[in-house]
Amino acid sequence: MVLGCQALDCFKCISKAGEYPPCDDPFHNNYTQDILESPCWAGRKQRNGVFPATTCVKLAGTYDDTGETLVVRGCALDSGTLTIDTELVRMSHCGGFYYEDRYVRGCVQNCIDDGCNMGIADRFRNSVQMNTIVSVVIFFIFERWITTHRQ
Repeated sequence: MVLGCQALDCFKCISKAGEYPPCDDPFHNNYTQDILESPCWAGRKQRNGVFPATTCVKLAGTYDDTGETLVVRGCALDSGTLTIDTELVRMSHCGGFYYEDRYVRGCVQNCIDDGCNMGIADRFRNSVQMNTIVSVVIFFIFERWITTHRQ
């Protein structure tokens, strides 16, 4: 008996200094079907082979020495350990890091939905919409609470 498993679909590409426009921001996923890896497979520390990805990743920053931009989109696997490689997959963060022996200042963003590593603007727009909806709901709940407790 063979058990199936699902992996995420993630965009996979690298653009240094804008050399690969389909990978750069602003990102237009209607022109990038060829860089969507479906399913996306990732390596696992101290294991041979590749495994179904658990996280899509987007790294965006600038090289400290030249100021050139860097965008890397890909996928990763949470190995379930408490090592630094797993912690990088579990949470988005900004700061400085090394990429191919060069210092980069920027952000690593992680997400767990198919094709979610498309870009900041799309996720920001979605989060603004969600925050607006939540704010309206909270407002109506608060208004109702005030109305019922005035009596």
